[in-house]
Amino acid sequence: MNTMVNKGPVTPRNITLNEGYFAKRNWLDWLFAAAAVAGGLYAFMLYGSAMDVYDKGILMAAVPSAIALGWFWRPLRVLMLAVAGLSILGVVAYQGSLDRAETVFWLKYFLSSQSAILWMSMLFFASTAFYWVGVFAKGRAEGLELVASRLLWVAVTMALVGTMVRWYESYLLGADIGHIPVSNLYEVFVLFCWLTATFYLYFEAQYQTRSLGAFVMLVVSAAVGFLLWYTLVRGAHEIQPLVPALKSWWMKLHVPANFIGYGTFALSAMVAFAYLIKQQAGETRWYKLAPLWLLGVVLCFEPVVFRKSAVLGMSDYWAVYFGISALIVASIVFGRRRLAERLPSFEVLDDVMYKSIAVGFAFFTIATVLGALWAAEAWGGYWSWDPKETWALIVWLNYAAWLHMRLMKGLRGTVAAWWALSGLAVTTFAFIGVNMFLSGLHSYGTL
Repeated sequence: MNTMVNKGPVTPRNITLNEGYFAKRNWLDWLFAAAAVAGGLYAFMLYGSAMDVYDKGILMAAVPSAIALGWFWRPLRVLMLAVAGLSILGVVAYQGSLDRAETVFWLKYFLSSQSAILWMSMLFFASTAFYWVGVFAKGRAEGLELVASRLLWVAVTMALVGTMVRWYESYLLGADIGHIPVSNLYEVFVLFCWLTATFYLYFEAQYQTRSLGAFVMLVVSAAVGFLLWYTLVRGAHEIQPLVPALKSWWMKLHVPANFIGYGTFALSAMVAFAYLIKQQAGETRWYKLAPLWLLGVVLCFEPVVFRKSAVLGMSDYWAVYFGISALIVASIVFGRRRLAERLPSFEVLDDVMYKSIAVGFAFFTIATVLGALWAAEAWGGYWSWDPKETWALIVWLNYAAWLHMRLMKGLRGTVAAWWALSGLAVTTFAFIGVNMFLSGLHSYGTL
């Protein structure tokens, strides 16, 4: 028997049209857009005479990009406005003199670049601690993880304020010294930290889960640990003039795109680690807990490499770092069942892993193309098989193969997770290992 019902002709009342992109915007969206345009125009009026055509092009592109980002994910509007307000407060407090950094309260303790970055470091550590306590806590886990998430937002804010104020400070040292702070190892470590954290916060909001923060923040905290050592031992926070090859507008595009790739690749690796922990939660055989031992090796990598010498051993700083790393690994070993219960489903972990790599690969590809164009302008050739270029190609091929296997062959599960996790070693060597062990045209951040 035919049970189909004739619903009659389609009338305008039956049609639901999708709202247009701009029709979805509310008054706050348009107010934010107006603020972004006004800020761009003010910057152009104030500094336009000192900009070349490329700088003006970047500024013109930055305004609609900021608006699009604020409309795409609304928490970014609050972040951008807070960073702009605090950065302007810091700039005004200087009144054109770096000497005020030690005499003005707000600069000395909060808004100078070094103060803001130290606050960033402390807040990243605190956020990591709250995420881990939240994972193991019973009854108050959600509240503790919420605190961790809020601390992470504040840490990202302070990182960006420190970056913006440092940019201004470089020009106070001299017009020929001033540059965007993405030129050396110290500055790009700050960039790596806040980019990785921001992408994690986006996934945290999208999937409504905060338990992944405990894992992702391990790699951010490890980066902060190196940054603090690099500051204390090497005085790397001092602003230095650019070498001639870096005096190019290409740097403003190439380096941020590159580190979006590094940050999201690191994020995917830690999600992959969480996937493997969840998968092996009930495992009791020690040789089957390979991901845990791999984490132990990774966390202990920094103290071993940066020890005083093979004879003198580790400094007190790295000895403490080593002890904390061992404590983290032990906590994961003994608490793996609890961790597995708190982690999201395998499907969510797999999806975050895939999306992180997809975003990172897109930006890393853009960065590689931009780097080739920059090399042609600076050195007369697009590619010279410099160690940094070679390892960038290895990173690109690694994730290109991962995505190919995912999209063409349906790569999922354990193999995908292990591949993403091992990719962290490749990425780390391209990021910092080349600077440590190899020399070449890109040796701007030596240790």
